[in-house]
Amino acid sequence: MITILAVEDDPAILRGLSDNLRFEGYEVVTAMDGETGYHLQRERKPDLILLDLMLPRMSGLELCRKLRAEGIQTPILMLTARSEEPDRVLGLDLGADDYVTKPFSVRELMARVRALLRRSSPGSADGAPALPDALRFGQAEIDFRTYEARLGGKPIEMTRKEFAVLRYLGSRAGEVVTRDDLLNEVWGYESYPSSRTVDNHIAGLRAKLEPDASQPEHLKTVHGVGYKFIP
Repeated sequence: MITILAVEDDPAILRGLSDNLRFEGYEVVTAMDGETGYHLQRERKPDLILLDLMLPRMSGLELCRKLRAEGIQTPILMLTARSEEPDRVLGLDLGADDYVTKPFSVRELMARVRALLRRSSPGSADGAPALPDALRFGQAEIDFRTYEARLGGKPIEMTRKEFAVLRYLGSRAGEVVTRDDLLNEVWGYESYPSSRTVDNHIAGLRAKLEPDASQPEHLKTVHGVGYKFIP
């Protein structure tokens, strides 16, 4: 499971961050000051750090500088106030990877988290999973280059969005993919569709591709998180 270290001294913000990250399927470790954040990073080796700049016992800027000086390349996403532009610039110069300004939207924050995780993970050249040109599973044959789909050798109709959802799930075969991840990758988080949109498209794909849509073999639900494609 991907682990995220959130270092934030505002209890309400920290609680909101933790709740939303856990809802997305991440393991969350929290700290309310820079020194504790430093020791937790050394102990838990998280995959990403959410770092507030204004922290007691060691500022976010100092923590960022210290980690980079020690050769630690864990992605760092800074949380800053709009009035802290000089500090944002300094934080990026010290090695932070990105920032969001408070107050921030949860959807934007999660999109930036996913983008940093993709860039830092193995896969394609930019860290994102390579999208397949075709998928074959069960009786289904899907060609994403020609937008053709067959089941048992017979053509079936699929919408462009259904192709896109299935293609992205196919690129992450065996992994849990959150609803928000699909919304961001297929629709774009700025479009603001609801998570029900994803559920409806998955239901449509199951009806067309699964032997029994009520007992899917390939498009599995991971309750409370999202979906998993099993070839």
